[in-house]
Amino acid sequence: MGRPAAPAAGHGRTPRTAALVKKALSIRPRPATDAAPSPGKLAGGRSGARRAGDAGAVDWPASLRQGRPRKRQDLLHRPRSARAAELWLVVVDASASTRRGGALSRAKGLLAEVFAQAYRQRARLAVLEAGGAQPRWLWQGHKAGAALQQWLENLGAGGGTPLLEALQQAADWQQRRQRLKPDESQRLLILTDGRLRDWPPQAPLPCPAVLVDIESTAVRLGRARQLAAELGADYRHIDSLAPSARPVPSPWS
Repeated sequence: MGRPAAPAAGHGRTPRTAALVKKALSIRPRPATDAAPSPGKLAGGRSGARRAGDAGAVDWPASLRQGRPRKRQDLLHRPRSARAAELWLVVVDASASTRRGGALSRAKGLLAEVFAQAYRQRARLAVLEAGGAQPRWLWQGHKAGAALQQWLENLGAGGGTPLLEALQQAADWQQRRQRLKPDESQRLLILTDGRLRDWPPQAPLPCPAVLVDIESTAVRLGRARQLAAELGADYRHIDSLAPSARPVPSPWS
């Protein structure tokens, strides 16, 4: 079979959404027992060697540990041969409340750029839609392609908010996949307006995560921030990801 088609220029693909995704995916990996090595040395962990140069993608966590990079030569790159496989899991709240203030429309602009970036970086994607009566898997560990873009174009808001069920399904699926692919690096992106009723205490997520609060009404409940804290996810409001702010480099790149 041939290589899947690249996602088309879809919903909201503008410089604005490029800035959004760079900030939304600014996840700091949780501390590991094997610290990252210095340039030119081998690590005992999964990440392999780190070295300066243009061999592969920029290794932002390793570069920033040395201090703020001031010139290109200060950046450390992952050797192409040692680049770990990546999985980006996206959980999107498409309940009826996300119609308010154009919340879902803004989320779709961000998702279009996430999918395009995943394609460029050859990351695997998993997408779980939380809307209606129950969560629905759209993609499970495949490369980005035209089918995802078509789903995004047709995505609409409606029904209940099965977000907690979606998060539990996502965690169960991640754990099963991690057993099968122990060297794969997993990241989680959650887009929600946080408009849930009372929920039971939540366990921390099994991987580094960002929760993007898409609540866009004039009166905001602010529940997404509380949910992010319980899940151990980095919190961003979509308003704070404006393109006028200086983009933060993404360690996913």
